[in-house]
Amino acid sequence: MAITEKQLIDDLKAHKFAPVYLLTGEENYYIDLVSNFMEKNIVAEEMRDFDQTVVYGRDVTMTQVVSMAQRYPMMSPVQLVLVKEAQDIPLKEWELLCAYLEHPQTTTILVFCYRHKKMDKRSKAYKSISSKGVVYERAKLYDNQVPDWIAGVVAKQGYSITQKGAVLIAESLGNDLGKIYNELSKVFISLPKGEVINEDVIEQNIGISKDYNVFELQSAIGRRDVVKCNRIVNHFAANPKDNPIQLVLPTLYNYFIKVMLYHQEPDKSKAASVMKVNPHFLMEYETAARNYSLGKLASCIGYLYDADLRSKGIRNSGTISDGELLKEAVFKIIH
Repeated sequence: MAITEKQLIDDLKAHKFAPVYLLTGEENYYIDLVSNFMEKNIVAEEMRDFDQTVVYGRDVTMTQVVSMAQRYPMMSPVQLVLVKEAQDIPLKEWELLCAYLEHPQTTTILVFCYRHKKMDKRSKAYKSISSKGVVYERAKLYDNQVPDWIAGVVAKQGYSITQKGAVLIAESLGNDLGKIYNELSKVFISLPKGEVINEDVIEQNIGISKDYNVFELQSAIGRRDVVKCNRIVNHFAANPKDNPIQLVLPTLYNYFIKVMLYHQEPDKSKAASVMKVNPHFLMEYETAARNYSLGKLASCIGYLYDADLRSKGIRNSGTISDGELLKEAVFKIIH
């Protein structure tokens, strides 16, 4: 059974240390959460100059890391050797770690932060770390899981958030949890505990417009609300840095794919799960499915593909702006 970040941190608080830790996976937020806790809590602050070493994978060899790990602590009961961006250490060098782990230094806590991807479980290094220490792995959240994650983080800080507010943040910032937390921190600083984080608060503190965002655009497209669609795309065209076409087009593409999935799911009670969307917003997809046949949806995806190519200079001499390309694509979609 995989260890959770809570279990891992609880063990560290209880001074239940392993000789080696591998923090790996595509979700960097939790790798940073655990490694930051280690950096601030394993070795007392006044002893860190002597018994805490933090290095980066691009700057060291595994031979140097093993040499650091073999040292004895000078002032503290244990020493911490923390290797950040460990994925930058060449794969062939990891064999050296296996030899060290046959007889690891009992007073050393060796930590590898292997970010952006998972270490290959078939490798000797992974198997050696797994047998001698602790492997903590965290995959990225699916997009439809992010709003609930946001609500959970907000609740832990003593606030609540509207469902639409959580979705607005998720739709605007994607599933980069670190970026989302940094933006939420702006709200936590300015808002008294116990307050509700709604769309107005989000607009004031994070800068995501409650009226002019891609979430509102896709909702208006689903309803074929011509007036609102025009208002939003005109705003996007006037503010291209805030609403780059390179982010808008993929979001609309994913939206149409989900509407297609809704069309093709025979058991509509399972549609939210299949589409990986919050059930609260299923009615919007039902409306879009009524307004767009499968054939029209295929055409819509074609319009987005064409706009994407032209935004990259293909079949576009540079005279048509991204804003005009978006206006054209949305016009074709809703008519």
